[in-house]
Amino acid sequence: MKPTPDNIDNFCIPPETTLGEAMKRIDQTAQGIVLVVGEGRCLLGTVTDGDLRRAILRGSSLSIRVADLLAAKTERPTAVPHGTPPAELLRLMQEKSLRQVPLIDEASRVVGLVTLDDLLPEQALPLQAVIMAGGEGKRMRPFTEEVPKPMLMVGDRPLMEHIVDQLRDAGIKRVSIATQYLAHKISAHFEDGSRFGVELDYVKENEPRGTAGALGLMDPWSEPLLVINGDVLTQVNFRAMLAFHRENSADMTVAVSKYEMIVPYGVVQCDGALVQKLAEKPTYSLLVNAGIYLLEPSVRPFIPQHRRFDMTDLINVLLAEGRRVVSFPILEYWLDVGKPGDYERAKNDIKNLEKRS
Repeated sequence: MKPTPDNIDNFCIPPETTLGEAMKRIDQTAQGIVLVVGEGRCLLGTVTDGDLRRAILRGSSLSIRVADLLAAKTERPTAVPHGTPPAELLRLMQEKSLRQVPLIDEASRVVGLVTLDDLLPEQALPLQAVIMAGGEGKRMRPFTEEVPKPMLMVGDRPLMEHIVDQLRDAGIKRVSIATQYLAHKISAHFEDGSRFGVELDYVKENEPRGTAGALGLMDPWSEPLLVINGDVLTQVNFRAMLAFHRENSADMTVAVSKYEMIVPYGVVQCDGALVQKLAEKPTYSLLVNAGIYLLEPSVRPFIPQHRRFDMTDLINVLLAEGRRVVSFPILEYWLDVGKPGDYERAKNDIKNLEKRS
């Protein structure tokens, strides 16, 4: 929905706002941007979804102010006068690769916001997707002895049905499912996908092929391919991920999630026998593979057709070939349902997630 002067305040934040608070506001307004304003709602700058993700990759803390983030920017924000014709707005946004533009009055006060979706509504996302659902889920036994892990019930429906619905709601209509273990139980539920508003087909693995091997059985794709593990519960913004992928001219984009590890002991740093520092129960922050990827068609020739092949293999091959692999930090909810404890958490979390959607 195009913001009006009545609700534009929802997008406006003062420069003292922290990155963490800005992230929550972007999540609430679901337009991928907040507008940093001063007195009288005068536009000072913008913070986009991509700005936040890039800041996290640089190691910025979510506790810093957006004013500090704006100070590092070299370009002034793009804004246009209220009343600019839609055709001119569209031309400007396409020329500058913008997804949102604030509208201002003669005194540079924010009066509105226009997004690319306002100008080009109901656009299908130019992606096809594949859900990797062939694994045996050995760590989830006994739950997976008779049911493939993606078909475990989370709320009132299978885990993978949440994924299919999310892909559909993002505008992705063509979905493949890679199956191997208890494949018939997946195809019996989803059939051709028509009940779920997507076009479904199946990539059948006769034997386990690893986390990327099934891609070698697919026909070459002509647009970016979104690959997502069938045991991931998330609210990641696929449109934001595609925009980030394009902004970085990536051959492959790997979604990553922040993982914090607390060492339950004092950690001693030494130079030989000499103690330099003692850190009491330090916390280490790492970025871990989130099981969601974007692959350009140019990646397809690097995936073998007749043997096991993992995503780690593909990443290493691309890096060795000098191809561009980038990471996309997930700011939204994400959970890898890999162990029984994760499954219990997913069943509890889904209640809150559905309330928010």
